[in-house]
Amino acid sequence: MARNTLTVTDNRTGKQYEFPITDGTIKAVDLRQIKVSEEDFGLMTYDPAFMNTASCRSAITFIDGDKGILRYRGYPIEQLAEKSNYLEVAYLLIYGELPNKKQFEDWVAGITHHTMLHENMKKLMDGFHYDAHPMGMLAATLGALSTFYTDARNVHDPESRRQQILRLIAKVPTIAAFAYRHSVGRPYIYPDNSLGYAGNFMSMLWKMVEVRYEANPTLVRALDVLFILHADHEQNCSTNAMRSITSSDADPYSSAAGAAAALWGPLHGGANEAVLRMLAEIGHKDRVPAFIKEVKEGHGKLMGFGHRVYKNYDPRARTIKKLADEVFAVTGRNPKLDIALELERIALQDEYFVKRKLYPNVDFYSGLIYQAMGFPVEMFPVLFCIPRMSGWLAQWNEQTEDKETKIARPRQIYTGAVERPFVEMSARR
Repeated sequence: MARNTLTVTDNRTGKQYEFPITDGTIKAVDLRQIKVSEEDFGLMTYDPAFMNTASCRSAITFIDGDKGILRYRGYPIEQLAEKSNYLEVAYLLIYGELPNKKQFEDWVAGITHHTMLHENMKKLMDGFHYDAHPMGMLAATLGALSTFYTDARNVHDPESRRQQILRLIAKVPTIAAFAYRHSVGRPYIYPDNSLGYAGNFMSMLWKMVEVRYEANPTLVRALDVLFILHADHEQNCSTNAMRSITSSDADPYSSAAGAAAALWGPLHGGANEAVLRMLAEIGHKDRVPAFIKEVKEGHGKLMGFGHRVYKNYDPRARTIKKLADEVFAVTGRNPKLDIALELERIALQDEYFVKRKLYPNVDFYSGLIYQAMGFPVEMFPVLFCIPRMSGWLAQWNEQTEDKETKIARPRQIYTGAVERPFVEMSARR
């Protein structure tokens, strides 16, 4: 009977080593046994960007990129987007099961109770320059929350963790809306706790002089679905940042600020803005064939296609494409949509892109929807950060309870100078 092990022969010494295989992996530290001599440090793996390294065990999100599958706690993303709502999905991510009626009511009540910000936070936000980027304000304010909730340092206390989870999920839309209002010179609007999660956020963004802001229910539902689709995505850049900071037992506000900073990068949370810039550059659907030709010749980049994980159609993109029709029926058709549809049609038939498995990802249509709903492009990464908070917190909670967790400390391959003596300045060339 075959053994569940890997046998490695070191051709430098002729020695053989046998390592156990668990869950399709070997422990990287086992390779340290492979040495040329006793003084040798032992073999390491070199894996920039963690292309083939599992950094943790997680029961939260499952992705099969070759088959285009995304599941939260075992539930297909398509079913959750169609039948659930964001706060229910947030509960699922954090606690592992869908809530019953009483659990859900208590969960929503707990989040609703914490939507307000301390008045001093307004003073902090007032200190930003008038044209400060909303994402920079959001990241800085998240970090500042750690000075208001000092109990958050008790990361190994389950009750304290529960409190911080409620606070962060509740307050991030308020911070985001205040950051937007600051950037356009409008007074802050306080939460309206009679509204749902997405509707309340929209009220804080766009309420003017009316007694009560009532968003279009189709747009409220669309935003809620977008929140579901962006809630978690396994060990991506910002989640890896959250887990890395968490490994030092940092409080969740500091960890979330670091994750938000990672998300701000144009290769992560800013990708849908890049899609809009590309569509604007193309200008008209008749220009699409010429643009495709330029991309194939290496003179441009097809934004919104392809993904580090998915080598098939991003399942979130299918849902967003359907959602776009519902949104545009309310807002009017985004003129860039015709360009996007033509771009998708040609790219999916072109052997160059099919061979490279470049399919539309979640960013291809999300920017069009956000723009149609009235969000400026500066708010796109902020809109990503709001729902991703529940995913980050689920990962934080899981990692804190994981007994295998150690402080993150990757190895390196040193490429600098060997030992050399110090030279006095007068003797240096």
